[in-house]
Amino acid sequence: MAVLTYREALNRALDEELARDDRVLLMGEEVGEYDGAYKVSKGLLAKYGPNRVLDTPITELGFTGLGVGAAMAGLRPVVEWMTHNFALLALDQVVNEAAKMRYMSGGQFSVPIVFRGPNGPAEYLASQHSQALESYWAHVPGLKVVAPATPADAYGLLKSAIRDDDPVVMLEAEMMYGLKGEVPDGEFLVPIGKAEVRRPGSDVTLITYSKPLWTVLEAAEELARQGFSAEVLDLRTLRPLDEEAIYASVRKTNRCVVVTESWPQASVASHVAWLVSRNCFDRLDAPVELVSGEDVPMPYNHALELAAQPNVPKVVAAARRVLYAEG
Repeated sequence: MAVLTYREALNRALDEELARDDRVLLMGEEVGEYDGAYKVSKGLLAKYGPNRVLDTPITELGFTGLGVGAAMAGLRPVVEWMTHNFALLALDQVVNEAAKMRYMSGGQFSVPIVFRGPNGPAEYLASQHSQALESYWAHVPGLKVVAPATPADAYGLLKSAIRDDDPVVMLEAEMMYGLKGEVPDGEFLVPIGKAEVRRPGSDVTLITYSKPLWTVLEAAEELARQGFSAEVLDLRTLRPLDEEAIYASVRKTNRCVVVTESWPQASVASHVAWLVSRNCFDRLDAPVELVSGEDVPMPYNHALELAAQPNVPKVVAAARRVLYAEG
């Protein structure tokens, strides 16, 4: 297996899909001449030319709408937002056009488009540029939402998203672009809607996705040192959720902690916690715990910034609460 960074895995997926299907194109701010704000599209303009790799003005609403129209006309655009924070300006095109077009046209139109870019807390970017906004997208019927936590999943899920006939929003944690991991040499797809058990366990289920996976795996190690066996479930896809995998894990351990970087109210994680509480009620030995970002705008001060996010002690403390081992 090759060892690639997260950005290199995304680049490889884009390169292969652009070569495989001439209907695929990439558009967004600085994706061409600058090789992408995070260098995900490095080398693609030189290889495929400006008709396939399009630099756009800083107008998220405009170029997102252009991508939706192109998808309806038979192309397969990949729209890169420099950050999901800026994608708020394009909400109307995603929520009211891309997500609803198949339904409103009675199936006459499909919208095979991918919206992708960095999401979640970064460093020293303060409250307007350091937000986990996945709940905006996961709330909307008609969208599929993926959040890969490893280079291999970034590669495989992006390829699946590009080939999907419906709109897919891809969340790439901003702090993971340099993360290295093994990626199989041959082509492969990661199916949309399938979770993955990253660490088997028997005492408590820790459910998460995207960058917090690495925090949760560290917490599982610490719990093991304390004598507890934690199972770590990586959702990978936020819509549709792999409910079968969630319930199977919780019914094995009888305890559950859900971990997210986003705010606690009306989040993906709070929805997962409700699903577990409702559908595993008779199997639970403790209330479901939620570890989230603090319910505040992201601070600029770095110490406060770190304090506002999930960390290993917070996850371990939540797990100990459901294990009745606190103190």
